[in-house]
Amino acid sequence: MSPEIALIVGAGAGLSASLARLLAREGFHVALAAREPGKLAALAHEVDALALPCDATQATEVEAAFAAVEKKWRVPDLAVFNASYRVRGPFVGLDPAEVERTLAVSAFAGFLVGQAAARRMLARGSGAIFFTGASASVKGYAESAPFAMGKFALRGLAQSMARELAPEGIHVAHVVIDGAIDTPFIRENFPAMDGAAEAHLVALACSAAPEGRARWTLRLLSDRLVELKITDRCSYETVRRVLKKTS
Repeated sequence: MSPEIALIVGAGAGLSASLARLLAREGFHVALAAREPGKLAALAHEVDALALPCDATQATEVEAAFAAVEKKWRVPDLAVFNASYRVRGPFVGLDPAEVERTLAVSAFAGFLVGQAAARRMLARGSGAIFFTGASASVKGYAESAPFAMGKFALRGLAQSMARELAPEGIHVAHVVIDGAIDTPFIRENFPAMDGAAEAHLVALACSAAPEGRARWTLRLLSDRLVELKITDRCSYETVRRVLKKTS
């Protein structure tokens, strides 16, 4: 029996790299598509993958990536959409062009990849299409409206595709990754705390809530740490990770 084929669009050093390694161990032939495939050289060598250039917001480039996989092997058995882009900041100050790009990468590109995969898999009568979601797929966070918009749209796309394509033998899944993955973006935007700061946070969380509040929230805790000059900046996600680790 010939190996199964997987195409990961939006490949990088985090989740998609882990998935590529897993698929390779399971005997898949793996193709990795990204805007800058040169950055995938080490991973491609490690898992013996086909590295392809692909801006997933461009229909011609998505089609070219699928065609390259077909030329080397055949129609993928599994297509994974993992591309993402986000802009953060106060809602009233968001740059419309950046919001548009966030939606293009997070949602419209998912449509292009899903459509290209579905067209090919329908002809064969089998296949699987997976979309990577996030906490923002089900809950919008403060100062993260564009990312929530894109992720909500991607989840809706997957739900509609699943209901339409399941009777045709195509499995469509949207997987919510409810937490942070150790990537350069996370390390830059959600810096880790040192031991002293973590201790202050835990002590604060165990203290009485501010006046007029029934309990501490992640936002209140992060804001108070900055007010007390325990840290220069602190995200809600950092607070959540520390409290989870120490609970």
